[in-house]
Amino acid sequence: MNTTEKLSLRKANLSEIPQIWEILQDAIEQRRLDGSTQWQDGYPNELSIKSDIENDYGYVFTEDESILAYAAIIFDKEPAYENIEGKWLTDGDYTVVHRVAVSKLAKGKGIATKLFENIEGLSVENKIYSIKVDTNFDNTPMLKILDRLKYTYCGEVYFRGSARKAFEKRLI
Repeated sequence: MNTTEKLSLRKANLSEIPQIWEILQDAIEQRRLDGSTQWQDGYPNELSIKSDIENDYGYVFTEDESILAYAAIIFDKEPAYENIEGKWLTDGDYTVVHRVAVSKLAKGKGIATKLFENIEGLSVENKIYSIKVDTNFDNTPMLKILDRLKYTYCGEVYFRGSARKAFEKRLI
């Protein structure tokens, strides 16, 4: 990537659902090809994206307005995180990151790492100094990103009956 690129994290628009859904479908297929059980049960879907955007959770990471990645960024409590088998690093306010997907056109360019760095910046701008995230045990790419960005493994949380690895990062 060169320095003239304009990378930007912004709220998604309803009109972008088709592009976002295409990125998510590619991610769902990649999870399947990797032998992962994550996202193989009809979730997430287009209604998930619509709901994210309507609730102001849906964000796109763009380069010169071309969508490279999608994430749900929630500046509120995640009910499933209240019952962790383990212990979070902090008890205060936190940002939740769900449904991270990178366009197959941007794979291998460090976009997911840059996305998370931008989410960290957005959290600090909102005076929230902790990010909590979970992922499937077999989502190796996401586990590598969380490790690279110094997220701490805190235990397990449960979504729709399945255990997920839970991580947190203090931002200050």
